[in-house]
Amino acid sequence: MGLIDWLFDAQLHIGSQTILWREVIGNLFGLLSALGGMRRKAWAWPVGIVGNVLLFTVFMGAAFGTPNPVNLLGQAGRQVMFVLVSIYGWYRWTRRPSGPAGGHEVMIEPRWASWPTRLALIAGMIAGTLLLTPIFRALGSYEPVWSDAWIFVGSILATYGMAKGWTEFWLIWVAVDVVGVPLLFSAGYYASGLMYLFYGVFTLTGFFVWKRRNVVPEPNIEAVGA
Repeated sequence: MGLIDWLFDAQLHIGSQTILWREVIGNLFGLLSALGGMRRKAWAWPVGIVGNVLLFTVFMGAAFGTPNPVNLLGQAGRQVMFVLVSIYGWYRWTRRPSGPAGGHEVMIEPRWASWPTRLALIAGMIAGTLLLTPIFRALGSYEPVWSDAWIFVGSILATYGMAKGWTEFWLIWVAVDVVGVPLLFSAGYYASGLMYLFYGVFTLTGFFVWKRRNVVPEPNIEAVGA
């Protein structure tokens, strides 16, 4: 219990700012998961889940009595959804054997999404943000609430796209990062804001890495839910 207590309570003080170590560690797990995703390694999914659990407790600051009494419901809620989608992604990336080592190092083949899928992703991003904004506001999320909703919806779509092997999922992450950086800094989550800045560059790199390995696009008849 000593390690758990330390992880929950440990703080980093920079000037007048207080940063929770679990926010830093959770983001580092997220970065490691992203690196694994760029290399198309199945271990990226369980590593990401560990980071999601840590960050959930961070973004529910008021509920957990942290130094930053700000709740970002979209940020917290997306950690829960990340876990659920990551279980699906972990299964999808490991269900096929890959050589003598079995399914643990399966290499999913990147591909372009079809145009109907792309349009469905864009529509889902916009509609989901419009739908969740008043809900998050009523629940007391931090303003501007639409930013929190945008990040939540985009994160789910990007994680699902990664599980499906769509190269476009990297671009969804870019859209999330552009909105996420100013929101996190304004809410006092400086470690996550700095990490989002780095993610912005990293996701563009990941896009071009996957783009070079693209195979044929998926059939136009496939939609997001397929």
